[in-house]
Amino acid sequence: MVRPLLFVGLAWAACVVMGAEPLSLSYELDQPPHQYWQRPLQDRFSKVRAALEGGQIAPDRSSEKAYLLDVLKALRISPHTQMLVFSTTSLQLSLITPSNPRAIYFNEDIYLGYVPGGKVEIVSLDPDLGGIFYIFDFPRTAAAPRVERSTRCMNCHSAADTQFVPGVLIKSVVPGPSGGSLESFRQEQTGHGIPLNERFGGWYLTGQGSLTNHWGNLIGRSSPQGLTRIPVEPGKQFAFARYPVAKSDLLAHLLLEHQAGFVNRAIEATYRTRNHLATGAGKLSAAHATDLDRVARSLTRYILFADEVALPAGGVAGDADLKADFAKDRRATSTGTSLRDFDLRTRIFKHRCSYMIYGAAFQGLPSEMKARVFQRMSQALNTTQPDAEYAYLPAVEKTAVRQILKETLQGLPPGW
Repeated sequence: MVRPLLFVGLAWAACVVMGAEPLSLSYELDQPPHQYWQRPLQDRFSKVRAALEGGQIAPDRSSEKAYLLDVLKALRISPHTQMLVFSTTSLQLSLITPSNPRAIYFNEDIYLGYVPGGKVEIVSLDPDLGGIFYIFDFPRTAAAPRVERSTRCMNCHSAADTQFVPGVLIKSVVPGPSGGSLESFRQEQTGHGIPLNERFGGWYLTGQGSLTNHWGNLIGRSSPQGLTRIPVEPGKQFAFARYPVAKSDLLAHLLLEHQAGFVNRAIEATYRTRNHLATGAGKLSAAHATDLDRVARSLTRYILFADEVALPAGGVAGDADLKADFAKDRRATSTGTSLRDFDLRTRIFKHRCSYMIYGAAFQGLPSEMKARVFQRMSQALNTTQPDAEYAYLPAVEKTAVRQILKETLQGLPPGW
């Protein structure tokens, strides 16, 4: 397969913070310094891929569902992260309908898509490169599966919606009766700052609680009088039994949105830093240093949930199985606190610092960027000289977050 030249421009107005203007950049992903297609892969799925193709991992072939469950287990992805989407916003759009929704599953570094009767899609995060995209068929013969590293996914996953780097894509649209999108929301944006009433379009949503003003669980019909909403009930047009679990829980959606926003910002910071260093032959000019300061400030705000939208009145219950599986990866302090502790009353987490800081997207940040983020975080969590930008964090929460990071995160600067 001939790999296309991937040349993209960047215009990310959303990352302008406090009046700072981003430098205009262009990324040639398959050229130095990025070399997206040439670098050795370090993502988690690439290690499982060899075992899958070589037969060392042999999922149950008795049904697609059984095979999927074994693949999820091998990737350490909880089936309770399941979300079901019926908008035709996927490479497998011809198979996706309200009666045959696509399922999404994830952990902090791998995202898996599955369409009944179709293929398995993987986005696996590489610390240097961002998203690596794979696709493969369910084995329908005795032969081992052949996993393809996909080029086609890059058409959408390295465009404006992901800041022109290989990232995670979430769409919110109103599907029409025949499958096309009648209306689209939150273009070129991801993350926990997006209003809830602009999310979930084209998705099934269960476990809603008090959340009522959203675009989930419906299709639309256009007329001269405007857009008519037509409800589609989860499990009404399809059998939940075809999928690993009978849910598409609101909490899973909230977690996915937070993760996507984190991943796309961190990956863009990596590519931007690499560009600046290459331009200066390993040194940063004053303009480039200022630009990286701005990016670090923006990323720090995201890590510390500065712009998180409030949960609906009454909060979110969250699926019990999902919460239990999510807690299995807790990195706890000596006093039992963790970045994976939920709040779910007015916000997602009790301690507002993202657990994604342990993942590949953050760990892959160049030292020039990571040092800036740690410096900004240290200032933000300072209780003796409070930073007005982080006044929403009470002193007790700042102290708790700092202690969690000191006890559970490797690579903190000395004296942090």
